[in-house]
Amino acid sequence: MSENHRELDVVIVGAGFAGLYMLHRVRELGLSARVLEAGGGVGGTWYWNRYPGARVDVPSLFYSYSFSSELQQEWNWPETYSAQPELLRYAESVADRFDLRRDISFETTVVRAAWDDGAARWTIETDRGDRVSARYLISAAGCLSATNVPDFAGIESFRGEWYHTSRWPKEGVDLAGKRVGVVGTGSSGIQAIPVIAEQAAHLFVFQRTPNYSFPSATKPMDPEVEREWKAHYDEHRAKDRVSFGGQHVEAPDRSALDVCDEERTRRYEALWDQGAFGVLQSFNDLRTSLEANETLAEFVRSRIRAIVRDPDVAERLCPKDHPVGTKRPCLDVGYYETFNRDNVTLVDVRADPIEEITPTGLRTSLASYDLDVIVFATGFDAMTGPLLRMGITGRNGLTLAEKWHAGARTYLGLATAEFPNLFMVTGPGSPSVLASMITAIEQHVDWIAEAIAYIDSHSYDVIEPTLEAENAWVDHVNALADATLFRLANSWYVGANIPGKPRVFLPYVGGLGAYRARCDAVAGNGYEGFALR
Repeated sequence: MSENHRELDVVIVGAGFAGLYMLHRVRELGLSARVLEAGGGVGGTWYWNRYPGARVDVPSLFYSYSFSSELQQEWNWPETYSAQPELLRYAESVADRFDLRRDISFETTVVRAAWDDGAARWTIETDRGDRVSARYLISAAGCLSATNVPDFAGIESFRGEWYHTSRWPKEGVDLAGKRVGVVGTGSSGIQAIPVIAEQAAHLFVFQRTPNYSFPSATKPMDPEVEREWKAHYDEHRAKDRVSFGGQHVEAPDRSALDVCDEERTRRYEALWDQGAFGVLQSFNDLRTSLEANETLAEFVRSRIRAIVRDPDVAERLCPKDHPVGTKRPCLDVGYYETFNRDNVTLVDVRADPIEEITPTGLRTSLASYDLDVIVFATGFDAMTGPLLRMGITGRNGLTLAEKWHAGARTYLGLATAEFPNLFMVTGPGSPSVLASMITAIEQHVDWIAEAIAYIDSHSYDVIEPTLEAENAWVDHVNALADATLFRLANSWYVGANIPGKPRVFLPYVGGLGAYRARCDAVAGNGYEGFALR
């Protein structure tokens, strides 16, 4: 980082979709800015997640920027649900189109960030020895970027190769003729397993918790559909922004319990055959009524039993310990069919736990497995992990880790008390992972940019949530979550995948449209709930 970047208006952490747009917006305000990015290129999620089968679970025409009319008209998507290489190409094209790379420091990780109350500035230190001062610190590090590698005994003794799905080598991995073990059957594992099974001599899938997965609707993009969509993009975007999940769909108006079994099954079958998450939106009480939810859960289990030929394997793949939709739902291309292959073995590590990694493979309590490659599809320290790993210290020496020791506390998911001029894009307490991410990102980035413009135009130096506003927002987020079935699942939404992490429901379940209205009202009332000085 060159000397003239030592004193800045804004430091942004992360060069994914959030960081790129945040940089573009603060430049429009005439502010000096620098993006600090741990990776070697732009793209965030799509830079790191290069594992076989990586694909977005939002339609491409939704999962794209809306801030530039020219960009959204000129970019052509080859598939309805884009694969990782295409999404990375899109991010790289955006960075080039808006000349963003000149203000990005790659392969640079924030190791400390401290607030100086007297100077009203942040001091940010990196692993490269940089020391940067900025008025504003904005985290665009993403919700799913802090990898979770299990601390298995003996991992250092393994003589083969091991990888985390989120740190897959750029050059790929040659799995042909190899014995491969995949640990984990969340979204990454479910996408990777079918592709790895086609390459490996034998694949062992180590599953602790079976997940509900739905057939992907991915297919080549119909040029006529894309032309029609682009002709009405402004209308589509306007509806997306006020919708529940950032993608406008017709909201169901009936309970799953108000129709007969035959009609309900017909609806589930039709939406299942269409692919994607439509079946989760078939009735209006699937998130709130356990009885209604169980009708869909049993339907999905019936699909699994119909696909997987071995009844014992099928039963082990059937989720029974959480309502459908209360963990991150998954889309797959042939996941359940993969277990009909002769070279695939399912190992239930809830009944037969992993004891250790050995020099030649992996040992459970009942058996040993010789492996050449181990793939950890074990997810992330979601939402809070990226922030807590930055070593952030606020007013009076209070660290963010201390502030959040019992769980994340934010106002609107955008800021946290005692940490002035710190903003979070899609932070805990915002819709984030429960919404179409780019729609959510654009809302957050625009709100933050407008808040900074307001502060500057009114000659303020500092913006910070009040404790009263923060406490009220946390209570509101928790009350909404408690009224749903989400509380019944040990998911990463509550940090259950990380030992010792406080069990607090992290996203906002009230919907992106309602959330946007609340944020707009806060801004319209002179940033109500924030102290400005």
